[in-house]
Parts: sequence; C-alpha cells; structure tokens
Amino acid sequence: MKTLDDLLAEGVAGRRVLVRADLNVPLDGDKITDDGRVRASLPTISRLADAGARVVVAAHLGRPKGAPEAKYSLAPVAARLGELLGRPVALATDVVGPSARSTVDALVDGGVALLENVRFDPRETSKDAGERAVLADEFAALADAFVSDGFGVVHRKQASVYDVAGKLPAYAGGLVLAEVDVLKRLTGDPARPYVVVLGGSKVSDKLAVIESLLPKVDRILVGGGMCFTFLAAEGLGVGDSLLEADMIDTCKRLLAEHPDKIVLPADIVIADDFSAEANTHTVLAANIREGWKGLDVGPITVERYAEVVADAGTVFWNGPMGVFELAPFAEGTRGVAQAIVDSSAFSVVGGGDSAAAVRLLGLPEDGFSHISTGGGASLEYLEGKDLPGVSVLEG
Repeated sequence: MKTLDDLLAEGVAGRRVLVRADLNVPLDGDKITDDGRVRASLPTISRLADAGARVVVAAHLGRPKGAPEAKYSLAPVAARLGELLGRPVALATDVVGPSARSTVDALVDGGVALLENVRFDPRETSKDAGERAVLADEFAALADAFVSDGFGVVHRKQASVYDVAGKLPAYAGGLVLAEVDVLKRLTGDPARPYVVVLGGSKVSDKLAVIESLLPKVDRILVGGGMCFTFLAAEGLGVGDSLLEADMIDTCKRLLAEHPDKIVLPADIVIADDFSAEANTHTVLAANIREGWKGLDVGPITVERYAEVVADAGTVFWNGPMGVFELAPFAEGTRGVAQAIVDSSAFSVVGGGDSAAAVRLLGLPEDGFSHISTGGGASLEYLEGKDLPGVSVLEG
C-alpha cells in the first residue's frame, strides 16, 4: 500500500491532489456542533498544502437523495476548515461540474478547494459500477493523484472512495493508516484482559460485531438502549424502555453461550419522559417500573464496569451508556468513559456517538490511546468484513 509519505517523497509541488476526507459533521442549522472530523482531516491536508500541492478535497455530509439540498451543503465545513488550516478554502458549488472545474483550475500551489457534497450526485452511491466509474473519471480529471483519508467511509464502495482509486495513482492518508494500524492491534494479539464496552440503542445494529467479538474478548460490558433487550432475555421487566422483542431469543442464546463474558447493568436511571425535565429515579435493574423508561446506567453499574476496565490491558468502547445528550442521563457514559481514561489499558474509542460524547462531556481526548473517526467502518473491520476503500489501496 502506497502512503502519503510515498507521495510526498515523489514531490507534489504544483500537482493537483484529490483527498477524500470524512467531513460528515453534525450541524445545528449552519452551525457545526462537533468539528472533530474536520480536525482529524487537518494533518493530511496541511502536509500536502505545505508541500505545494493544489489540494482538492471531496467529502459528503448527511444523506441527501442524490440531488442538491441546501441543508446538506458543505459551506459551513469549508469555512471551518479554512479557519483551522489558517488558509482560505474555496468551495465549488457543484461536485464535478463547471464550478468544480473552474475552482480547481484557479488553485495555486498550496491552495485548497472543497468540492460540494459528493452525495449531491446520485452516481456517488449508485449500485451500478458503470455509473460510479463515469463519476470517478470526472473526479480523476480534476487531479493527478488520489489520497484516501476518510476512514469513516472506507467500508463503502462509492465513486469518491473506491472507484476513483483505480483511476489515479492512489495513496493512503495518515488518518486511514492510523486507523488500520489500531484495528490490526485489536484483532491481532491484544493485551489481556481485552474488554469491550458496548452501548447504543439496538442489539440488531451490533449483533454481528457481538457475535464476532465474543470468542476473542474477555468481557463485554453492555449499556445503552440495547441493554434492555438483554435484561428482558434474563426475564426482567423493562417498563417502557427501548426493547427489540424479536431479539430476545438471540440475547438468551448469547447469554447462555457466554455466561461469564457478557456483563449487564445492575442499576438503571429511569424516567417518566424522554426529556431533560423528566422525573427520574435510580433503581435496580430488576425494579424498572411500568410506565417508566430506562435512559442511563446507574452508579452501581458504573462502579462495577470501572473495576473491570481498571484491570484491562485493552479496551474498545463503542456506544454511549445512556442518552448522554441530556444532562440527567449523562453520568453513566461520563463515569465509564472516565474509568477508561484512568486505566492504563490501550484504549480505543470506536467513533460515532462515543467520540461525540468524549467532546460533549469535556473528557480529555488525549486520555484515550485512539479516537476513531469511523464507527461503522471500525465495527465492520472488527466483524472481519472487507473494507473496499482499504482493499483497493492494497492493490
């Protein structure tokens, strides 16, 4: 696999370099609420620009339906990227059309341009390889080399991720290399005990990774909405908590097959409404009331999970323990995350909501060994799936 270092060694001054970044940030209107992914993209873009490349950045935002939508414009991202880079970022008003071509043509050495949301073009995500190939040709016409640095999308066979890598000399960016190195460490010979902290809303979303990890790990500490399906599988009432009734039998099987590996919450913060102003109580997991819903794990659970994490050699955390965005239900996530920070384990935050929680709750980012930018890609790698955007770089 050729890397960014290889490209820089070849020389990039005056060359147009297309960088596929992951700039899919959360927005409140046109305000970025978490710029973590923008910050993560800076090292690769900066190294290229500082070396005199004419940098053309491609990225997506949200899930537009193959046509321009104002709410998914990358304009706020271009502004923030420019602020963080300390240099202007020109935004094309289309993906590969006249504005993209003229914007790229106007770049000077060290200049940076951002193409408009690549998912405004339906060919980007098309299942038809021929359609994607035509778009990839148009991307390739804008550049002399391609750098894949958007780890959050490498599990997608999309034009700006996969197909364009076959059209230009292709290189792995520093972010993709770092992510793959970390995941290889998790799947190779991780330091023991190997503990996974798994949250999120649904068992069905995480079933594949649970099945894949159980033979390899020493403990899985379960939290988030998914814990209630497991609790129901143990015969406990869960009130109005999130429940996947069709997954109860699956959870029973997993618990029976791995009784010493899956650890469930001992207590739960329950509420009479899904809001920051709700009435709340903390009860044992066996005492969730009818008409009430569990929205966080309780302090006994935090203490028990912290004890397990303290002895770990490796910790992988994916998914919050509760509805951390609302203050009354943030302490479970905060407490378990702080325990990971306090541990001496090699610790990986698996992107997505977990990475957002680290920043929203004010936890020290350098307290973790690695914070991933690609939750879905990380999980698919741990499941043993092929990541097309990585495989294509490996030739």
